[in-house]
Amino acid sequence: MSQRVLTTESGAPVADNQNSATAGAGGPILLQDQHLLEKLARFNRERIPERVVHARGSGAYGYFEVTDDVTGFTRADFLSEVGRRTETFIRFSTVADSLGGADAVRDPRGFALKFYTNEGNYDLVGNNTPVFFIKDPVKFPDFIHSQKRDPFTGRQEPDNVWDFWANSPEATHQVTWLMGDRGIPASYRHMNGFGSHTYQWTNAAGEAFFVKYHFKTNQGVRSLSAEQAAEQVGKDANSHQTDLLQAIERGVNPSWTLYVQVMPAAEAADYRFNPFDVTKVWPHADYPLRRVGRLVLDRNPDNVFAEVEQAAFSPNNFVPGIGPSPDKMLQGRLFAYADAQRYRLGINHTQLPVNAPKAATVDNYGRDGLHATRYGSRQDKNYEPNSHAGPAQTGAALASPLAVHGWTGTHEAPLHAKDDDFFQAGELYRLMSADEKDRLVANIAGGLSQVTRDDVIEKNLAHFHAADADYGKRVEEAVRALRED
Repeated sequence: MSQRVLTTESGAPVADNQNSATAGAGGPILLQDQHLLEKLARFNRERIPERVVHARGSGAYGYFEVTDDVTGFTRADFLSEVGRRTETFIRFSTVADSLGGADAVRDPRGFALKFYTNEGNYDLVGNNTPVFFIKDPVKFPDFIHSQKRDPFTGRQEPDNVWDFWANSPEATHQVTWLMGDRGIPASYRHMNGFGSHTYQWTNAAGEAFFVKYHFKTNQGVRSLSAEQAAEQVGKDANSHQTDLLQAIERGVNPSWTLYVQVMPAAEAADYRFNPFDVTKVWPHADYPLRRVGRLVLDRNPDNVFAEVEQAAFSPNNFVPGIGPSPDKMLQGRLFAYADAQRYRLGINHTQLPVNAPKAATVDNYGRDGLHATRYGSRQDKNYEPNSHAGPAQTGAALASPLAVHGWTGTHEAPLHAKDDDFFQAGELYRLMSADEKDRLVANIAGGLSQVTRDDVIEKNLAHFHAADADYGKRVEEAVRALRED
């Protein structure tokens, strides 16, 4: 095999990649050394800003295969036929820590999935929990600030974490999830995934349904105790990345079965819980799981930076037959996710290979901006309407319209019959075994006992008491015991 020639970015051959050009054998380096300057300048710019949340992540390619007929609920083409396969890319992530953080930590996990459909890319951005800490996006920046490093101490501070939760009672349900056994997955392969939010499906007849997505791992759910996780982090901070990479390289392709809960749109207004409140679940007894298909991961990325770190997801990337709901957190994310990628990667980030559609053709009037690669022909115009046979609108909405009424202004979400911040957290606690309850109480007490302000501790204890009397009593006793030691 002939030796490949090293070149500069412009394609010129490099004569010496071991020694910089100098003024004489021992003299200073010359400004004219283009190869040196180009390498250093490129090195300085090789890293894009890390994600504010979900910075530490892993990804893989695969496919989604439809196994059950759901055409009665949605006209999405990639779900239209049993046996139909669609290429996918998934990115798993932790939420609060930085890019250099460890994998085996107590934190929700991102579960972001891109379907490369023939009607455009469909992004489903969720977590490994069915609920979230807050229900309104105006609180999201404050929530994340409370969970990340304090600007003065440079550390994650228990006072900040629990102070926010003390003043946000709606977080009690998610805190119970996070501090329970599933708070530290053993690997990305051994956890479930959820769309978390409520979405809309529309069938060919125009009938609308609200849906929730559930990806059940076929590997079985496995989690780590706090002690096991600490040991794992000490052995391999990249344990989840290592596991996913090696499993796929061995041909042990992880898979999940997708189920959905389906609610006819007309039932939403009178449902006992607000169906658009992401701090709540829909009990399966009310809306049972319906199987849709399976997700299989079978190929690792060739370049983690180019494909995993530059992968961009936005929940406003819908396809015909799928659309948003009035879920306020979802509504905020429809803007925030895409805007974050415009900041990190530029306005043309959708043209990067991992983000570009693979089964559909992009045809619009976007031409300019940094890293633009779609120029069009000299006859193509960059405005619409035009008289030059450019792309035109279809007039067909992706999903059904949502009815609205009332006055503009800042409003709390409407209360439904069983809406409060604590009932479902109590239901989750009461579903746990005795051992699960022991570990949950120990995990909460371990964090809450580190808080320095008594009033913050008392507010949090009140939330657990409101969820379940035994829950509150046990946490209170455990916190008191740890603080007296």
